[in-house]
Amino acid sequence: MYILALSFTAKDTLRVEEIAGALAALAGVLLFVGAVTPLARRTGQIFGGLSLAASGVLFLLAVRYGVRP
Repeated sequence: MYILALSFTAKDTLRVEEIAGALAALAGVLLFVGAVTPLARRTGQIFGGLSLAASGVLFLLAVRYGVRP
């Protein structure tokens, strides 16, 4: 069994949540651009999906291991 040793201060928790929110907004923009333009469809969907997944992981880490300010 592995122990994930993460500890965030209140400032670090806020920073990680801000990064997760920015990645989610970027994912929305990329998915929108991928849906509107035919040439960027696959690229926009790939990078939009990756950013959305990364923002979800960061948000879960901040909520689980973070400290509420």
